[in-house]
Amino acid sequence: MAEEIGTQLGRPDPAGRIPAPSPNGHSGGHRASIRSLIRTARPRQWVKNVLVAAAPAAAGVLTHGTALWHTAIAFVAFTLAASGTYFLNDSFDVEADRRHPTKRRRPVAAGEVSVRTAQVVGVLLIVAAIAVGFAASWRLSVAVAAYLALTTSYSIWLKHEAVIDLGAVAGGFVVRMIGGAVAVGVPISNWFFIVASFGSLFVVAGKRHAEHRELGSSRADHRSTLAHYTTAYLGYVVAVSSGVAMVAYCLWAFEKARGHSGVPWFELSIVPFVLGVLRYALIVDSGGGAAPEEIVLGDRSLQLMGVAWAIIVAVGLYVA
Repeated sequence: MAEEIGTQLGRPDPAGRIPAPSPNGHSGGHRASIRSLIRTARPRQWVKNVLVAAAPAAAGVLTHGTALWHTAIAFVAFTLAASGTYFLNDSFDVEADRRHPTKRRRPVAAGEVSVRTAQVVGVLLIVAAIAVGFAASWRLSVAVAAYLALTTSYSIWLKHEAVIDLGAVAGGFVVRMIGGAVAVGVPISNWFFIVASFGSLFVVAGKRHAEHRELGSSRADHRSTLAHYTTAYLGYVVAVSSGVAMVAYCLWAFEKARGHSGVPWFELSIVPFVLGVLRYALIVDSGGGAAPEEIVLGDRSLQLMGVAWAIIVAVGLYVA
């Protein structure tokens, strides 16, 4: 009975096969459908959209009511946009996801949400994201549209091009940061932009490194570019990108400290920042990193380093 129910819901049968989506996209009633739609929206991934607060926080304006409100709007807009792309991507990649050891459990691949439903919901979320952006600034809507164009290009073409796929995914993180800046109307320093860019590349390369090891000989069936990468090459990208990010952060910290006297808060923030990068690199080298949000939400040491860094920077920006 349990196996029969599992098969009806689109879960693997004892032989590991995944049934095709059912015509109505779900089986289990209205409540099961709502749960499946929420899962497809990837709530755990929404933590990435906190990047919209990076530029306003670094500029020291988050204590201003209007700036905080516009940052919140940017977070909502990018969350809607990202969730919309997840729905569309899952509908496009349904066959590849069914061959993946973990992604085959996603609602669309498992048949809990139909391909058509995923596409309709995805389009609605994308339209809503652009509309929400106008509540803060037309520039935010342009940034959201740029993010959507990048992610769409990635899904259709860029994800099949080795090296370019790394830059495209990293670019999605950077556009989020830019979106937060234009929503509030603050500039982004050169060093901070470099930190965000190479920090994003570091995370993406770590993700590919983990996927390369996790998928083994079937890696090319899931992601074609993995056939062109070796763990040594991806390790090289991790090392270079993390190194540049750490150096750029040091230069940003020294730039922010210029003209400040007393406790060197920004210089002190270098310690937890560097330790956090090294901790993440250790997790990647140990085989983790395939799901960056799970590392951030699940590794206690990394969380403590992040909290320490945030407190030190906040004191330097808003108190000292």
